[in-house]
Amino acid sequence: MKEFIVNTFAEYTLYIIFLHVVSAVIWVGGMIAVRLAVHPSLQNIKGPKERLNTTLKTMKNLFHLVVPFIIILIVTAVFLAVGLGFKETSLYWLVHFKEVIWTIMTLNFIYMYIKRKSAENLFAAGNLTEAKQAVSKLPNLLLPVNIFLGICAIFSGVVLRGF
Repeated sequence: MKEFIVNTFAEYTLYIIFLHVVSAVIWVGGMIAVRLAVHPSLQNIKGPKERLNTTLKTMKNLFHLVVPFIIILIVTAVFLAVGLGFKETSLYWLVHFKEVIWTIMTLNFIYMYIKRKSAENLFAAGNLTEAKQAVSKLPNLLLPVNIFLGICAIFSGVVLRGF
């Protein structure tokens, strides 16, 4: 398997790096856009029911957009880690650091995905209070955590690539 990864990476280096970077940009950039631009605008919607409904739809759209890019990011990360031969460098710990960051982000994303779906079900059942409570941590805690971690991972990638 290692030989396949190394050979594939050698042949498609540019495309693998491009897909990796674009995936990170779309995932992290999408979260930044939703948190810093879309979420404040949603607060201007007067009716709490319509505001919650629009928030749930917005998060659903974001989550469905980024799922394929999360998968691409994970796959390309394996090709990068093996293909660039970081194991023989003093910065190999940084590869593992990035793996931990993206793993935490993915687990946090899965949790947010489940919470949003739960809130959607509660909303559909007419339980607005519990729906709002189920989704309340997403924009104010969980999304900012993933944004911060994503920026740290991107910076770590720049450090690794510059090596």
